[in-house]
Amino acid sequence: MTDSLPPGLYEVLVTEVLAERLAGIEGRLVARTDGVRAAEVADRVALHLSRVVERAIDGVGDEHRVDVAVAVARDLVARLDELVAALARPPALRPQRPVEPGTVLRSVTARRPDGTPDEIAEPLIPLLDTTLLTNAPGEPRVGSQVLAEVASADRIDVVMAFIRRSGIRPLLDALGRHCERQASIGGEAVPLRVLTTTYTGSTERRALDELVALGADVRVSYDTTTTRLHAKAWLFHRRSGHSTAYIGSSNLTHSAQVDGLEWNVRVSAARNAAVVAKVAAVYESYWQSGDFRPYDADEFDRETERAGDAGPAVLLSPIELRPEPFQERLLEQLAVARGQGHHRNLLVSATGTGKTVMAALDYVRLRRELPRARLLFVAHRQEILDQSLGTFRYALREPSFGERWVGGHRPTRFDHVFASIQSLTAAGLADLPPDHFDVVVVDEFHRGEAKTYRALLDHVRPRELLALTATPERSDGVWVQDLYFDGRIAAELRLWDAIDQHRLVPFAYYGIHDGLDLRQVPWRRGRGYDLEGLTNLYTASDAWARQVVKEVAERADDLATMRALGFCVSVDHARFMARVFNETGIASVAVWADSPVDERQAALRNLADGRVQVVFSVDLFNEGVDVPLVDTLLLLRPTDSPVLFLQQLGRGLRRAPGKSVCTVLDFVGHPPPGFRFDPRFGALLGGTRKDLPRQVEQGFPFLPAGCHMELDPVASAIVLRSIKESVPTRWTAKVDELRTLAATGRPVTLAWFLDESGYDLADVYTGNRGWSDLCEDAGVPLNAPGPDETTLRRAVGRLDHVDDEERLSFFRRWLALDAPPALDTLSERERRLARLLVASVGTQALPKDAPLEAGVELLWRHPQVRAELDQLFDVLADRVDHVHEGLATHPDVPLQVHARYTRLEILAAFGVGGATARVSPWQTGVWWAPEAQADLLAFTLDKTSGSFSPTTRYRDYAISRELIHWESQGVTRADSDTGRRYQHHASRGSSVMLFARLRNDDRAFWFLGPATYVTHESEQPMAITWKLERPLPGDLFAQFAAAVA
Repeated sequence: MTDSLPPGLYEVLVTEVLAERLAGIEGRLVARTDGVRAAEVADRVALHLSRVVERAIDGVGDEHRVDVAVAVARDLVARLDELVAALARPPALRPQRPVEPGTVLRSVTARRPDGTPDEIAEPLIPLLDTTLLTNAPGEPRVGSQVLAEVASADRIDVVMAFIRRSGIRPLLDALGRHCERQASIGGEAVPLRVLTTTYTGSTERRALDELVALGADVRVSYDTTTTRLHAKAWLFHRRSGHSTAYIGSSNLTHSAQVDGLEWNVRVSAARNAAVVAKVAAVYESYWQSGDFRPYDADEFDRETERAGDAGPAVLLSPIELRPEPFQERLLEQLAVARGQGHHRNLLVSATGTGKTVMAALDYVRLRRELPRARLLFVAHRQEILDQSLGTFRYALREPSFGERWVGGHRPTRFDHVFASIQSLTAAGLADLPPDHFDVVVVDEFHRGEAKTYRALLDHVRPRELLALTATPERSDGVWVQDLYFDGRIAAELRLWDAIDQHRLVPFAYYGIHDGLDLRQVPWRRGRGYDLEGLTNLYTASDAWARQVVKEVAERADDLATMRALGFCVSVDHARFMARVFNETGIASVAVWADSPVDERQAALRNLADGRVQVVFSVDLFNEGVDVPLVDTLLLLRPTDSPVLFLQQLGRGLRRAPGKSVCTVLDFVGHPPPGFRFDPRFGALLGGTRKDLPRQVEQGFPFLPAGCHMELDPVASAIVLRSIKESVPTRWTAKVDELRTLAATGRPVTLAWFLDESGYDLADVYTGNRGWSDLCEDAGVPLNAPGPDETTLRRAVGRLDHVDDEERLSFFRRWLALDAPPALDTLSERERRLARLLVASVGTQALPKDAPLEAGVELLWRHPQVRAELDQLFDVLADRVDHVHEGLATHPDVPLQVHARYTRLEILAAFGVGGATARVSPWQTGVWWAPEAQADLLAFTLDKTSGSFSPTTRYRDYAISRELIHWESQGVTRADSDTGRRYQHHASRGSSVMLFARLRNDDRAFWFLGPATYVTHESEQPMAITWKLERPLPGDLFAQFAAAVA
């Protein structure tokens, strides 16, 4: 057929004619179609109609084309008005019909003193068009077009990695007139903003001085350790809505602007609004971040001179002590642990991530809270103590803070002491009162000999103890958290965050099917494989090991310079692998915990010096195999433990000179039924388990910059099958698991079952069933059912998001009562908490106007539901992971900032609906609560639930930890009652409360807290910037931000 569809990818609306062609597909072709996503349908239909209209109008002769086009547009708008008005409340559409005859508005200008209209130079490229510029013959030069855009812009944002005078000289006059014009008309306060860097030393101070002299606000990144910024872009803001952007390879140098072989895309907001919106969002995020500092000529000179100094240097400034989002998150985790009663805490973070800075900032906060804050900081080297003392002095703004106790230095006041463990041990601890120091910080905790640190920790009794380490495993094989911290790590940096922040190198991960059948080796969930059987399988023949050699040879950049670690099952396995590798000419050695210390040290020296290419190790995490130069990892031991997997991966990600990436070869066999890949991939990739198959199928599209993950076809099939099938999805399999565990005679609780089985809450609460149903089917004794048992049981799982101490404490205390509590004895805040619980569980079983008392009585008629809720809240109490704070302005509203709530809970907390048990349904994203004089704004950041959509992603997002960009409903005008209330809420005495969720399928929203209006752009919808009263935690900012600099 001449009109047959060629094989390939499509993304086009199925029209009637296309449907006919699809129906005629024959032979081996198969068409796959999907429904249109609601979040994208407006864009997709508009695009389709624009193409239909374009083709139709192009077919009309020149003589009648304009008249026909206007008539078509008028009819379409009128018909659209009729269709949509019946289903929604859009703004009136008929006034959007083009006038007759067809007319185009070109400009609106002021009058000159003589009455003639002012003129604004127009760019050669129409404002409506997007195009690619390459400095090719016959097309306008990039520099000339940038120059032509300046005159009509209201505000200009520039980001350039390098700025030189040769590049800005042709632009200075135009930029100067732009700044003068905006100042003369009282226009933009900052008409020209510039971001640049000192990377490679290419940016010239004189160029920045000249920009500042024009009135530009310039900010500079002095981070030269990595290529943090390569972006080159101009953004020309126009209040008319016709903003434009230039994005490409041209820096502000003469050759790039005039005659370089450069590619630059000129983007029109009128045609590609989402692209320009993203440029604006990312630029604003960079501008608000602390990485770019306001330009100061003297500082620029100091920094560029320091960057050119090859010797070691340490710059400690107030800016550098501003915590990065990931550091702020770790500090919050410490605060959460202390709030839960843990006052001996371990912080694990990779080398180079600023552990000492975090300790200093943590101490600053503790000093505000403790009545006395005597400090003991312990490390094993004088260099560390000197650097740490300097960091604390900068953090505290006290140049004389602290005394050293190391070498020849001895303290005299003993208030704030920085001591070596050797000095403390030599002096003895007999004369040191155990409670003398209120805060004790121990750096590089894993390095000390066990007896010296044990003696110190057994002796001191501080109010707060904080241990810092990059590796929580000591050289004697003991896990620090098990020995000193009850098995807990209070705060640990995610590898993902460390790579994103350039604190660790990226990885290139290859999952390779090795052909081994692991199903013949005994295995049990939670216990792992039988090590003897696993060793026998791996060492049965040289063939498997030679396959590993083959894959290493194909994947490694250079075998001669490779420095690899191989993680093995046993000593025999490590020796076996070393023998085979040596026989193939790859110098290798095997070490383990019982290897003599001098042999381990020699193996590491030889690895670092290049005399050995591979060290095979059994004890995966002891300090003896921690070498920053390692650039290749061989994962030869199958594990479903996410902790083990991430620790293995982390061994190769340490930064080192000349190291840009770590190659990871993971050998995947056929696992036994029930073996799970999802915990380890989930720990690395984030998201939910149901997201993982799509990530695998799509080739892991959302990795940190520079990272790569790839599974060969067989490994991919194994992993996908495991993710989909390893955790029993059949209810009967879960019932059998519980029945088996219950037969042990242990008390059956939800927490115990999850711990023993490896299931998560989502595995128990699925398909309208939950914990009580599982117990009932497994024969576990239950309380007597109530009249609405099935309905209430189904609702219990809707509370699996509860994550704040106030709700958990109140709910558990309340549910423990034998009889329904008298509501008249409760405060208004407590009554609302009771309503949160009753409405969440009992809405489907209660009449519409049932009073709250009836809801409470309903709950107490179902003792098994109450028992299940108590067990659920027991599990959730161990998962609280943010510091929460109530609303000082609304003492009766029982919401905690940075906790999660459903729409139903939000309305109940604000008293919407009065004293009834049920709460009105809330379907939209906005709610005006007159009872509390508050606008409740609930929005979703990823409106496609994980399927990246550039047309919707940059409508609502975090600009910085304090600023939120939010779009109102499409009907909201700036001068409407609602629009004015948003803008003037502070003076009118009303509040704005922000709630955000990452995805459409998330039931609960994070409460971001009260916010105040900053500014807005456009209307219908209004794009409003809100300022949060309390900054976002580091992890939420990383999820919600348009960009994290």
